[in-house]
Amino acid sequence: MKQSLYERLIQYILDDQDRFYRVAYSYTRHQEDALDAVQSAVCKALEAHERIKNADAIRTWFYKILINECLTVLKKRGRVVLTADTAKQEEAYYEKGYEQGGDIEQELEKLEMDVQVIIKLRFFEEMSLKEISSITGYNLNTVKSKLYRGLKLLKENIQEADLWVD
Repeated sequence: MKQSLYERLIQYILDDQDRFYRVAYSYTRHQEDALDAVQSAVCKALEAHERIKNADAIRTWFYKILINECLTVLKKRGRVVLTADTAKQEEAYYEKGYEQGGDIEQELEKLEMDVQVIIKLRFFEEMSLKEISSITGYNLNTVKSKLYRGLKLLKENIQEADLWVD
């Protein structure tokens, strides 16, 4: 049973690696950081595969690891002291199949990180509220309230931005 679970995990990782990178990139906004987060998540998942209790939960279990790795990368980046050599302007990187959403993407970045996580998982990764609850550790009602509050803020901010443009 354990070997087949390990093989199933490997197959899942291989099948969805582009999606994992896209999620990591949506958090980090840097190619190298996104690749590092995915690589760390894959390593941790493979090392801890024995902790998977239900084979049907591989998806949510892996996303939880991936999001935690993305947040770790962001925390580490916040502690980095830039020198003249490392302060070069990073060139914009666009992943094929991942077009940035302009206004929506900018407004989403302004929301609290936990609300961003919920909205990204719900609409970019098409996860159910129950799966999001499992990944984030929030109860289902908290996920719902954060989602709807975040969507309301997004709508207000986008409408406000449109008023400034017109």
